[in-house]
Amino acid sequence: MRNFNEEVQLLENVNILDCTLRDGGYCNQWLFGKKNIIKIIDGLIEAGINIIECGFFTNNVQYNAEVAKYTTMEQVAEVLPQDHANKLFVCLINYGEYEADKIPEYDGTALDGFRIAFHKKDMVSALKFCQAVKEKGYKVFIQPMVSLNYTDEEFLELIRIVNGFEPFAFYIVDSFGVMKRKDLIRLFYMVEHNLRENIAIGYHSHNNMQLAYSNAQSLVDIRTKRKIIIDSSIFGMGRGAGNLNTELFVEYLNDNLNTKYILKPLLTIIDEILDPFYQKNYWGYSLPNYLAAKYNTHPNYAGYLDTKKTLTVENMDDIFSMIDEEKRSVYDKNYIENLYIQYMDTGNVQEEHLAELKTMIKGKEVLIIASGRSTIDEKEKVLACASRENIVTIGINFDYTEFSTDFIFLSNLRRFRELPEEKRKKCIVTSNIPASDAYVQTNYHDLLNHEDAVQDNAGMMLIKYLIQLDAVKIFVAGLDGYSVDAIRNYVDPQMSFYSGKERFTAMNQGMIHVLKEFKEQIEIEFVTTPKFVLI
Repeated sequence: MRNFNEEVQLLENVNILDCTLRDGGYCNQWLFGKKNIIKIIDGLIEAGINIIECGFFTNNVQYNAEVAKYTTMEQVAEVLPQDHANKLFVCLINYGEYEADKIPEYDGTALDGFRIAFHKKDMVSALKFCQAVKEKGYKVFIQPMVSLNYTDEEFLELIRIVNGFEPFAFYIVDSFGVMKRKDLIRLFYMVEHNLRENIAIGYHSHNNMQLAYSNAQSLVDIRTKRKIIIDSSIFGMGRGAGNLNTELFVEYLNDNLNTKYILKPLLTIIDEILDPFYQKNYWGYSLPNYLAAKYNTHPNYAGYLDTKKTLTVENMDDIFSMIDEEKRSVYDKNYIENLYIQYMDTGNVQEEHLAELKTMIKGKEVLIIASGRSTIDEKEKVLACASRENIVTIGINFDYTEFSTDFIFLSNLRRFRELPEEKRKKCIVTSNIPASDAYVQTNYHDLLNHEDAVQDNAGMMLIKYLIQLDAVKIFVAGLDGYSVDAIRNYVDPQMSFYSGKERFTAMNQGMIHVLKEFKEQIEIEFVTTPKFVLI
């Protein structure tokens, strides 16, 4: 326990605030496990990290001891050491998720401070909340999210109000990882010249453009008498592109500022706790995260578009450019879903050969061949089915190598581009694909289903299309479903994509639901053994 009047002695200049348990929680729904939460905090203390963020403080959840979200001080105290060891322990409150009068007076038994994050529209009321929390004895860290969205006049007004009640720290927050060095330095000097000298300046970054590390170096190289706080997370753990890596930055500070951080405890945390989370749900630089930063948009938009696995980078760039300015700062799932459908639904329908195709399909059995590994592992079954009299064969988003199918159905532009040009004349494509040389181009929107995870899954779209064309029975090969071991999902490992267990489970369940509905309209028989899609 810390004496109420005891002042924590931070380093004279640069201090690290580790936010693994809070920002890192976006990668695992904050389900670190109580034992791991304690191990992470103990490891950060051993490493010499100055300020440790323990997670969220919120009234929007039901408390779970395994999760780094807390609703009372007593819950936080359970994961903290008895001796606070001259460290600061904080949690973050998203403005609006906790009432100031429900926060107890500071007594040194648990948290020492609160980081309070708010959007520009809530600035005035949020700062009143910050002042009320400070009056209870806590160190308050002001976190104006998406700091670049403020005009100079608005940022100076923010600083003026903050000077009136003198919180512990005022932050420059790069919520979307968009700041270049010139942006950071410009904001820093604006704060440096206008903020009261006894208030520390903090910097919270994201790594969408791979600039978190270099920006942090640039900031600590500035000569100032003021305390600087740099946020980081172990292994860079954080939503989307992640954060500045704690282990990298402490090494930089040791080499250049003669600090005495200890690296080994951080590496142990990576090896024993964080790496398994990383394997299940990758975080780090990616082109979708770069595009999110390019357009100064919420990173969840990148995550949504990336999980569709139907878009090229150019497609994503087009969609990001369509996002309304007022929609960029706060993630709106319904909005991006509608925008995605709107984008995919633009294109041409070419049905010159539609009557001919209907004649070929009506009253016939159809074998559809997806790209799952079972089409190779059980190819004899596929070949036997394909040899049935009067059966029509259609590949789904790929050209089956064991024999030449009658048609190839494509809804994925990337897969269409990979197809040799001589194959395109037998392609049935959806209208989102620019393909003037395709056999038939049908309306994309008409083939969607109501299951979000597989709304435009190519296999589900094709089955719906064949029902419309009056096929009498559909044989299915290679529609295996998705394993977390993604390399085993496809005939060609290069077709593999990686996603989290929850996403793959949702896709498998979505296909099961849609297939069960289709079975009420047409007979469906699996030729190969589905691994994760059992109906």
